[in-house]
Amino acid sequence: MNRMLSVSARLLAASLCLAGAHAAAQGTIKIGEINSYKALPQNLVPYKQGWLLAQEEVNAAGGVLGKKLETVFRDDNGNPGDAVRMAEELLAREKVDILSGVTLSHVGLALTDFAKQKKFFFLASGPLSDKVVWDNGNRYTYRLRSGTYALSASVIGEAVKLKKKRWALVYPNYEYGQAAVAAFKENLKKAQPDVEFVAEQSPPLGKIDAGAVVQALADAKPDAIFNVMFGSDLTRFAREGKTRGLFEGREVVSLLTGEPEYLDPLKDDAPANWIVTGYPYANIDTPEHKAFLAAYQKKYNDYPRLNSVVGYATVKAIAAGVQKAGSTDTEKLVAAFKGLQFDSPFGPVVFRPQDNQSTLGIFVGRTAVKDGKGVMPSGTYLDGAKLQPPEEQIRKLRNPS
Repeated sequence: MNRMLSVSARLLAASLCLAGAHAAAQGTIKIGEINSYKALPQNLVPYKQGWLLAQEEVNAAGGVLGKKLETVFRDDNGNPGDAVRMAEELLAREKVDILSGVTLSHVGLALTDFAKQKKFFFLASGPLSDKVVWDNGNRYTYRLRSGTYALSASVIGEAVKLKKKRWALVYPNYEYGQAAVAAFKENLKKAQPDVEFVAEQSPPLGKIDAGAVVQALADAKPDAIFNVMFGSDLTRFAREGKTRGLFEGREVVSLLTGEPEYLDPLKDDAPANWIVTGYPYANIDTPEHKAFLAAYQKKYNDYPRLNSVVGYATVKAIAAGVQKAGSTDTEKLVAAFKGLQFDSPFGPVVFRPQDNQSTLGIFVGRTAVKDGKGVMPSGTYLDGAKLQPPEEQIRKLRNPS
């Protein structure tokens, strides 16, 4: 009899533990976040810090639908196959409610397809390939950060003002670089029909032979250079170009270079007076950004990078979307994100119904070197909604599934 009571007691205790665990799970909204933490630490340490700051703010305000946000982070090793395996695990083992994340474009495309196959909601934070929302786009995938076309379009106005005829192009030879250059050439040719593209250098991503690339560009004698290199490739290109005098007397238009993630490693070798897209965090004079900047500096005793904003805004978008949907059900989230407006450090942002792309905008300005460090002292903010191709073009590109 005592043994039976003991067994019953153990079963009751076990059932209470399971009930408690289930209740705890019911009290959270679980986000599965996949990104290239080991491959891109300069981008993703700030990204995760921005993410956790936003999650802390949402939870301190009572969470969403009375539940706390919880994030399970996974590293994709910069590999699409690993990313898909992580996504499978997050759905099957962790039972996440939402998938999010990704910085690298080829990884973003893999998870875009995964979301379509699994019919599961996926908010892509920052892959720049526009195929994520256009050619390979699907109803389950949304994207926060402006893509390659918008980045290239954002600098066209400044490029035209230069009135330079002979342009050289340098870009990493993969999806992002190829698409950026194609969009730049197309838009610049429309605005300035007499423009000539006199040289193209497209080294493999992460494997630039900077001396050879700089020499080839110099030999073409361009009036201006359009640069799409980033990360360690940008560092080597900028230093070699400075050493060999490539940039002297030439205008340079460069994507991403004004982001602290890419300026900081260059230190006093950072380029001065390049036209860039980036993040002039110290001089954005809006209430939304001032509040974000103060909170970030208080929590981390550091200044934010652009990826800090991306991580932060992704969480805020998820919170707004779940609140509007009243649920984490995929179909309800898909419907709720159509036209969803939420607040970001850059002001109000909307997810466009026609292609699931957000209108988070882009800052364009010039670089400088101050106190031995590269900075983007100021910039003009361009609304992402105004940097997209015509609706007819998007309709032709977008997969209607």
